[in-house]
Amino acid sequence: MMRLLMVAVAVAVVVVAAAEERATYIVHMAKSAMPAEYGDDHGEWYGASLRSVSAGKMLYAYDTVLHGFSARLTEREARDMAAMEGVLAVNPETRYELHTTRTPEFLGIAGNDELFPQSGTAGDVVVGVLDTGVWPESKSYDDAGLGEVPSWWKGECMAGTAFNSSACNRKLVGARFFNRGYEAAMGPMDTTRESRSPRDDDGHGTHTSSTAAGAAVSGASLLGFASGTARGMAPKARVAVYKVCWLGGCFSSDILAGMDAAVADGCGVLSLSLGGGAADYARDSVAIGAFAAMEQNVLVSCSAGNAGPGTSTLSNVAPWITTVGAGTLDRDFPAYVSLGNGKNYTGVSLYAGKALPSTPLPIVYAANVSNSTAGNLCMPGTLTPEKVAGKIVVCDRGVSARVQKGFVVRDAGGAGMVLSNTAANGEELVADAHLLPAAGVGAKEGAAIKAYVASDPNPTATIVVAGTQVDVRPSPVVAAFSSRGPNMLTPEILKPDIIAPGVNILAAWTGKVGPTGIAADTRRVAFNIISGTSMSCPHVSGLAALLRSAHPEWSPAAVRSALMTTAYSTYTGDANPLLDAATGAPATPFDYGAGHVDPASAVDPGLVYDLGTGDYVDFLCALNYTSTMIAAVARSKSYGCSESKTYSVYNLNYPSFAVAYSTANSQAVESSGAATTVTHRRTLTNVGAAGTYKVSTAAMSGVTVAVEPTELAFTSAGEKKSYTVSFTAKSQPSGTAGFGRLVWSDGKHSVASPIAFTWT
Repeated sequence: MMRLLMVAVAVAVVVVAAAEERATYIVHMAKSAMPAEYGDDHGEWYGASLRSVSAGKMLYAYDTVLHGFSARLTEREARDMAAMEGVLAVNPETRYELHTTRTPEFLGIAGNDELFPQSGTAGDVVVGVLDTGVWPESKSYDDAGLGEVPSWWKGECMAGTAFNSSACNRKLVGARFFNRGYEAAMGPMDTTRESRSPRDDDGHGTHTSSTAAGAAVSGASLLGFASGTARGMAPKARVAVYKVCWLGGCFSSDILAGMDAAVADGCGVLSLSLGGGAADYARDSVAIGAFAAMEQNVLVSCSAGNAGPGTSTLSNVAPWITTVGAGTLDRDFPAYVSLGNGKNYTGVSLYAGKALPSTPLPIVYAANVSNSTAGNLCMPGTLTPEKVAGKIVVCDRGVSARVQKGFVVRDAGGAGMVLSNTAANGEELVADAHLLPAAGVGAKEGAAIKAYVASDPNPTATIVVAGTQVDVRPSPVVAAFSSRGPNMLTPEILKPDIIAPGVNILAAWTGKVGPTGIAADTRRVAFNIISGTSMSCPHVSGLAALLRSAHPEWSPAAVRSALMTTAYSTYTGDANPLLDAATGAPATPFDYGAGHVDPASAVDPGLVYDLGTGDYVDFLCALNYTSTMIAAVARSKSYGCSESKTYSVYNLNYPSFAVAYSTANSQAVESSGAATTVTHRRTLTNVGAAGTYKVSTAAMSGVTVAVEPTELAFTSAGEKKSYTVSFTAKSQPSGTAGFGRLVWSDGKHSVASPIAFTWT
């Protein structure tokens, strides 16, 4: 029955009977609202409810993953059904082609394989993933259909604990581990808990590497959720893993050793879903390693961090790194909390076990059934069993892991959990594979549920987990946890660069731990659904591999430029700006950079902003780096700054613009009375056909934008044209920020750049 339910909810096929104008709908029922006269016969209640509004046929009655049924209804009947007591939702079915990660379809690359060459061509790319290792037995590393490993590949498959050198193949072409720095800092490794080998004991590395370049796997799901065919962004690219992260963390010496090996092995893209805040470039090991990779024509993609929605929370802000924030997909995993007062609240859940009983259960707030002043957080040992047993417990997010709170409730005898966001989390919902019936709800919903518990002398509730829902709108929205700008290290460089899917992403998983990652979770799954900029980073890494396969001649900067200038910052159809999950308000370039990736457009961007080693050294000179500091980044004392040359941060040929008036480089600023002008210089390279591009600009009120020239004519591929853009603005109060956009277009291509203004 569970499998039939998942097919009905996830596949959601619409078949309209023209004569009767009927369509199939999924009706979600609050089982706790079933009248006593039906006893335990929920099917009869469903049937009676249907017959009260329609003569349509019931297709399925569900009782495991969700409570409810599917039926053929007219639009009017569906509206009448939705208004009935006990009905949580009436959703029309939708026909769609399934991808478990959902992102190939969401990003517009499903069915567009002809845009990108097959493996075994001159465009063959190896994606190096520096993470927690790999679970090589996963079907995501199946090499069926791939050509021979390129002759230029120098990687190896290191043997170690529970990992043989034969574990690699034509898909997984390399696996190494680096633990010396870890053991030097933390002492000898506990080999009963982690493997001294490339084997992934955590799951994170398997998830990220399969997201970037996993092979297509049919029949994939997490406990029946998100069922379909899983595939990475570049399913025909190769994967090499470099285990640099361990139980005690990721140490910079190991990270640098891994990056060093990855570049030497021949990786064309490096993916690092890790970070440690924004450090000076000369002291940031990841930035230093990435600079060397860039010099060797390797693109480095890094996660922006999960410290949002606070401002200036970014990691990995070096301009030679592609910094990736997170957005949502158009897929969700709804769960409903139905209260005894008749109110219903929508949350999310990936719980797949036995449902709660049909009768409502008492519901309590953890703070009121605890022996701790922080009892609301459901920390281990804080709940009083005699006050919790058999009840649904409302826990607040914070301090401990979300799923860990469910273990605490279960161990205290609780029957279920409502996990409430706090103000810090807002309304953003992240689904979890709970081990007891549970639903995560937003801060507003959580407050309403807690208010009911406090005001009703005998509060009751039940939880209904409703499976998989797709075509959720609006989407994408910027994830609340995604780290934000402004860039505190170099305000003149706008970061993050871009956002990609990072919420509720399904990809391959380790066989060592359960989907929650907690030791007490004895379940084992082949795929898991998790969230973070750790998930958005490998999406861009895989997309970069696709672009490098299509354009082997492009530099890392050209690939990043193509992804950035073709990104979108408004919704298709209504042109409204992308939203921020943290506030519900329009997001800004400090949240999403250039916008959300659009790979089908990036393969033909028209023009790119290119950069090389000399450009980045000039950037460091503009920051007044000494020769010693530059050598620390560039690994060579041959690089230096000339006393006869004028350097400006604003001349770095970046695909975005950040105008920091109070900290502007003096060579780029002219002041006249109360107005200040900041001038940037950029150069565009034609990577398409001949054409004439005209510029258009938009900016916040009070800022004047002047571009010279306003038209650029290109006659051949590879041709370069330069322009300047001046931003003139009157003085603003400290803390003011505003935004704009600059677009070059030939009628076919739109080469777009975000603009951010700040006064400090």
